[in-house]
Amino acid sequence: MLTHPDALAESDRLQLKAVLADCSGLESLASHVRAFADMPTQLRGERLSEWITSATATDLPSLQRFAQHLERDLDAVTAGLSHPWNSGVVEGHVNRIKMLKRQMFGRAGFELLRKRVLLAK
Repeated sequence: MLTHPDALAESDRLQLKAVLADCSGLESLASHVRAFADMPTQLRGERLSEWITSATATDLPSLQRFAQHLERDLDAVTAGLSHPWNSGVVEGHVNRIKMLKRQMFGRAGFELLRKRVLLAK
């Protein structure tokens, strides 16, 4: 369900179609997931309010809660879904530094950590 339907193998597509046919709630969830996935991939954040309205009108409590949480910071989420910029590279470096720090916990001081961070590129 999380893979774009065009990227699925034919056997997987048929299996997904059979599963979705057995459960109407799952079909509704799949359509909402696809609509939401379209927003960041196509940079269509302006559709978020419409999607939230649609998601909160469903009988799926988890989807309703997710939509309500998105509403808490609607402007930031809309901007994140609309702009091509992201902080992925920065987050990757922060994650790498934290991993190095965890590996060295209790073994050495700041100087060794500094050398490992600078040399481990």
